[in-house]
Amino acid sequence: MTNLSKIAAATLFGLATLTLVATTASAAIVCNAEGYCWHVRRHFHYLPAWGLVVHPNSWRWGPNERYVWREHRGRGYWRGRVWVRF
Repeated sequence: MTNLSKIAAATLFGLATLTLVATTASAAIVCNAEGYCWHVRRHFHYLPAWGLVVHPNSWRWGPNERYVWREHRGRGYWRGRVWVRF
């Protein structure tokens, strides 16, 4: 195997790894009625009383919609400016 072949193979392997990591970084986007959105890595069971909407990871809000990203790790949801764990 020539040096050029080794470099090409290493590049392809690196790109494939980056693609896999980038597409599995988060599974969904959750937004509440107050306009706060965050990424979740797993799909959780959110109660309807919490007023949350789960979107696919590729979802983007429209030009006339107003949302704010408020990321947080762990299980829970935003209620106002407070993270409620469950």
